[in-house]
Amino acid sequence: MSSNPHQPSKLFYRIGEVSRLSGLEPYVLRYWETEFPQLRPDKGKSGQRLYKKKDLDHILRIKQLLYEEGYTISGAKKKMSGGQGGDVEDVIETAKKELREILEILK
Repeated sequence: MSSNPHQPSKLFYRIGEVSRLSGLEPYVLRYWETEFPQLRPDKGKSGQRLYKKKDLDHILRIKQLLYEEGYTISGAKKKMSGGQGGDVEDVIETAKKELREILEILK
């Protein structure tokens, strides 16, 4: 059903896959789990992290806030938890931008 044959269509992603898709090192992803309550990947029977699509979306949003928009960890945490949110148009524009970035990453 996917129009892009390279686009992953899985329920869960291992940390190596998330690292490749996001362009972030695994240690960064593990650190962000300690800082952002939104990132809580499931752990398989072997203890390996299993990220869902929403986790990947959160990771890409956090990356955008920190690396592109210049937020600190503290500021990004507030933004991710809904604190200091912008008006509706800003939220919609940010969502559109994020979706375009996700599509580019998955190409």
